[in-house]
Amino acid sequence: MNDETPDILTSSSSGQTSPRPDPGGEGVTAKKKRGKAGAKAAAAALEARIEHKFADPALLATAFTHVSALKSGHKRRESYQRLEFLGDHVLGLIVSDMLFRTFPNANEGELSKRLADLVRKESCADVATALGLLDDIKLGAVGAIASARLRKSVLGDICEAVIGAIFLDGGYAPAAKFVERNWTERMRRPRPALRDPKTVLQEWAQGKGLPTPVYREVERTGPHHDPQFRVAVDLPGLAPAEGIGGSKRAAEKDAASVMIAREGVGGGKSDG
Repeated sequence: MNDETPDILTSSSSGQTSPRPDPGGEGVTAKKKRGKAGAKAAAAALEARIEHKFADPALLATAFTHVSALKSGHKRRESYQRLEFLGDHVLGLIVSDMLFRTFPNANEGELSKRLADLVRKESCADVATALGLLDDIKLGAVGAIASARLRKSVLGDICEAVIGAIFLDGGYAPAAKFVERNWTERMRRPRPALRDPKTVLQEWAQGKGLPTPVYREVERTGPHHDPQFRVAVDLPGLAPAEGIGGSKRAAEKDAASVMIAREGVGGGKSDG
């Protein structure tokens, strides 16, 4: 049976007819207002956890936007990735300064190893977790299980993006305050027992599908009773790393430690 009930029309002053306004329109407007108010409240709560009030709220929003959340046609630069790149380097500079001032007797090698441990993705993810940033990440429609997995996998990236956003919004000082608040205790913690760096590097290489690292003697100097060895370690696709020691074994371990620190490999720190 066809519905022959005519549409309800209203007349305009010109004599033309138009549909009567939908009485539910006000409800849609109210919902939009509530949505905006809720977004502002969520942003304010996030700023309180980060302890930085953004002059440009768009930077904060971008820092939490995964590329999967962008509509088709939007550019990747509207995701957190560029801010992550900036934040990574800002974090490295700030932590380097903190280490330089905190450990005045540490040599360059020791400072480099400490730096690599503090700025690796796992450390950044730990900070993000402590600040409760997991649920603030904006993802696209990827499914509940994939969403949970993806959020955890990008936590470290998000933390670096936040640092980049703070730096752009307020400059070096507020970025340094954020890093100092969240990294100082971590920096001062006693360092755990350390594994052989050659073992760590080999396991990391295997995990990347690379062959076993190759060590080669570059130079031997000093008298016969007190030699000094310079050894390089090679892996395909990576620049060689060199180490020095009183024996070939010691020089190889030093070279492995240098490559570990440079590549940000976890678990290969050594006391200095």
